[in-house]
Amino acid sequence: MCGATGEVRLDGRTPDVSAVSAMAEAMALRGPDAAGVWSQGRVALGHRRLKIIDLTEAGAQPMVDPELGLALSWNGCIYNYRDLRRELSGHGYRFFSHSDTEVLLKAYHHWGDRFVEHLKGMFAFAIAERDTGRVLLGRDRLGIKPLYLTQDAHRIRFASTLPALLAGGGVDTRIDSVALHHYLTFHSVVPQPRTILRGVSKVPPASVVAIEPDGAVRTTTYWSPDFSRRADRADWSERDWEDAVLESLRKAVERRLVADVPVGCLLSGGVDSSLIVGLLAEAGQHGLATFSIGFESVGGVAGDEFKYSDIIADRFGTAHHQIRIDTDRMLPALGDAIGAMSEPMVSHDCVAFYLLSQEVAKHVKVVQSGQGADEVFAGYHWYPPMAEPGAATLEGAVAGYRRAFFDRDTVGVNALISEAYRAATADPSGAFVTDHFAAPGAQTGVDRALRLDTTVMLVDDPVKRVDNMTMAWGLEGRVPFLDHELVELAATCPPELKTAHGGKGVLKQAARRVIPAEVIDRPKGYFPVPALTHLEGLYLDMVRDALYAPEAKERGLFRPAAVDRLLADPNGRLTPLRGNELWQIALLELWLQRHGITGAAA
Repeated sequence: MCGATGEVRLDGRTPDVSAVSAMAEAMALRGPDAAGVWSQGRVALGHRRLKIIDLTEAGAQPMVDPELGLALSWNGCIYNYRDLRRELSGHGYRFFSHSDTEVLLKAYHHWGDRFVEHLKGMFAFAIAERDTGRVLLGRDRLGIKPLYLTQDAHRIRFASTLPALLAGGGVDTRIDSVALHHYLTFHSVVPQPRTILRGVSKVPPASVVAIEPDGAVRTTTYWSPDFSRRADRADWSERDWEDAVLESLRKAVERRLVADVPVGCLLSGGVDSSLIVGLLAEAGQHGLATFSIGFESVGGVAGDEFKYSDIIADRFGTAHHQIRIDTDRMLPALGDAIGAMSEPMVSHDCVAFYLLSQEVAKHVKVVQSGQGADEVFAGYHWYPPMAEPGAATLEGAVAGYRRAFFDRDTVGVNALISEAYRAATADPSGAFVTDHFAAPGAQTGVDRALRLDTTVMLVDDPVKRVDNMTMAWGLEGRVPFLDHELVELAATCPPELKTAHGGKGVLKQAARRVIPAEVIDRPKGYFPVPALTHLEGLYLDMVRDALYAPEAKERGLFRPAAVDRLLADPNGRLTPLRGNELWQIALLELWLQRHGITGAAA
């Protein structure tokens, strides 16, 4: 787990090593243990290292294999690297380290671009061929590890974070009007490959990007989950599905124990994290370090769920840490959490994860976390309506999804933003969902929604949140529910089994064999951050200052009358998903200002 970056020249010149070094230094928090830069020919690679596997200098990056003529800078963890190492040794490869990094180099040399199909893990990499200058970029199947790109006629740069690219200079920071429409419509999600900035894109999940010696750039998708029913599972009973889910999750949890340092677990007290703790206990993790966070109550909203996390900690004898955050500590941390965001993320969970990670990093360098279960196993409230007759057609499914998930329509967007920032097409967010729903491989409304949420919303909201906030403290977050084999299994599960029992039915029923019923049958929880749900006091002052700041006025992103109206009633306008409309626009301004982005209209 680290920060990777680099530059590939397209004009015959040598790379700007100083820019690569600056981009790497901007990610020092992601990799506080070591730094390195390598350059040869038209390619330069930079790296910041968090030592998790092979803690010696033999595992340092950028890693160069002179025998194979390859260099690598990457971010992530390959959970099956030992199995791959044994297989590659059988093919005659010799290893000089005990790291998963070296396994990637040998695997690429042996299998070529398709080596990614052999990997079980999370990763974003850049592999350079010494003799040809070819560079291959790639990202894991579920986009757990990020990789951002900026390109002009002279060079391509890449980095694990968007702010790192800004540190290298020369980025077109104009606002992407389509991305802005997505942000304000698609619940603050900007689907790949776009970002809020016109000059920065994202390598899509489950993709490799080949930068050929002649400058040609080719993107290939190597994996896509199929949300159709499988004939060989047609006779499975509910018990069969529960057995399969539990066994697959058990493997996913055990895989994510691979490390040369201790592995802990984030414990919210919900079904997902509790089940992970229970399975870790089954795997022999006695005295497991677990961590929960709570906030002060505000406006009658409870600020912690320690009651439930304590039940699990007691049941499995974990070394549990309750972390209580008062308002005085949260406010200054909020600005730093925004600074840690690679893209603007409106979720209140961000500051919770940021502060939680700060405390967890004092104890361990790796944690497992329960993100992804709601998207993979249908835990959200908008899935059951997608099974109704009205959502059986493509048009009905799109309409049902929009009603539940979209924050506003195009009329609402245009009422909020200045004319210069409006998208050229009438409804790019609606068109995006329609095209995604229409693709083959998902026939029912529930399957279509789950596929979209698993491959898009999950990647650019919860998963990105975990990566950004944990890595801000040099903490590696691992997400067993996004094991690609578990996702493939869940995708083929009949929707009615997933939406049963108030959502995540098949998972809850399987969990009853591992964890107490009172944790399973409780009301659905989340990281409660009351101060951001109900804006008042210093938090409201911060929002007002950001929206009335000289930078905001010069940018002219939002219509002044719309801003005034929201500030006059700061908690009066909520989105269908109960998000605060004022916080949504303020967060975007705060992010732009924090990163020094002028952000004129594209």
